[in-house]
Amino acid sequence: MVVTPVPLSDVARAFDLGDRSHVALVGGGGKSTLLHALGDRAHGRVVLTTTTKMGADQHAGRRVLLDPTDDEVGAAAEAGPVVVWSRLDGHKAGGVDPVRCDAWFRRVDHVIVEADGSRRHPFKAPGPFEPVIPSSATLVISVIGADALGRVILDRCHRPLRVAALAGCRPDVRLEPRMAAAVILHERGAAGSIPPGADLAVAINQVTDTNAVDVGGLIDELLEQRPGLRVVPIARLP
Repeated sequence: MVVTPVPLSDVARAFDLGDRSHVALVGGGGKSTLLHALGDRAHGRVVLTTTTKMGADQHAGRRVLLDPTDDEVGAAAEAGPVVVWSRLDGHKAGGVDPVRCDAWFRRVDHVIVEADGSRRHPFKAPGPFEPVIPSSATLVISVIGADALGRVILDRCHRPLRVAALAGCRPDVRLEPRMAAAVILHERGAAGSIPPGADLAVAINQVTDTNAVDVGGLIDELLEQRPGLRVVPIARLP
C-alpha cells in the first residue's frame, strides 16, 4: 500500500468527527498531541480531558479548569476549547471520573479524552484496568507510533510482556506489522475495550518516508482482519 500521511491539521476531518463526538484516545505515545489537534479543528463547544494522567504542561495554552462543576464546564466551552483536569500534583495533572465525561457530553458538542497511559512509549497493550473509557464514547482511536515498528518489543513498548502475549511472540523480537495488528484487534487489546455503539479507528503517528513500508504493511494487516476500519497515518511533525 502507498502511504500518504495526513498533517495534524487535517486529523479531525480524517476521523470524520462531524457535529458531535465523544472520542477516547488509547494506546501508545502521541495521544496528547492528537488530543489537541482534534480539539483545534472540532466545531462547536469542545472539552479536552483525561481519565488517567497528563503532564501539567500539556494544556497547549488553553484555559484549564480544575475540578469544575458541570455548569462551569458547559459555560467555559462556549468561549472555545477548554481543558479540564481534577487537580494538579506537581508536574502531573489528575484525570477525571469517566462519568463526568458522560455528563459533559450531554452539554457540549465534543468531548475528547486521553483514556490511557503509555509512559511515552510508542506502543502498548492494556493492563487489566486499562483503558479508562467513558461509557458514552462514540469513537475509540487506538494510537501507535510508527517508530515502534521494526524495533524490539522490550525496547519500545509499554507492558512488553503483554504485547508479546497478545501478538503470539517473544518479547525480544522485533515488532512486525502483523504483530502490531494482532495486538490492536485482540479482544484483550484496544478492540476489546470499546463501549457498545462506539466505533474503533487507528491512528499511526510519526509516519516518514523511512518507515512508510512498515506503516503500509500495518494498514494492510489491519484492513485484512477488519475490512472498513478507519486507519489514519499521520505525518511526523517537521
